[in-house]
Amino acid sequence: MSFQKDLDRGSGEVLRLELSEFKGRKLFNIRIWYQDKESGEYRPTAKGVTIRPDQFEAFKQAILEAEPEVHQALQE
Repeated sequence: MSFQKDLDRGSGEVLRLELSEFKGRKLFNIRIWYQDKESGEYRPTAKGVTIRPDQFEAFKQAILEAEPEVHQALQE
């Protein structure tokens, strides 16, 4: 898998979007990772969601549908 994008959350945390594989199944993960203080490496937390390939298009469409309302709510 090759896609990975980290969004900095501060305090040694990132929101990571990535393609991964688990037990031979390809998955899209959105998960919070934290930076281990001893090693400096990022490690996953249990906080997040995993989206199967057959769910990805519906997920993407839901985000697109929510976008105008999210923008409006953030401007209020």
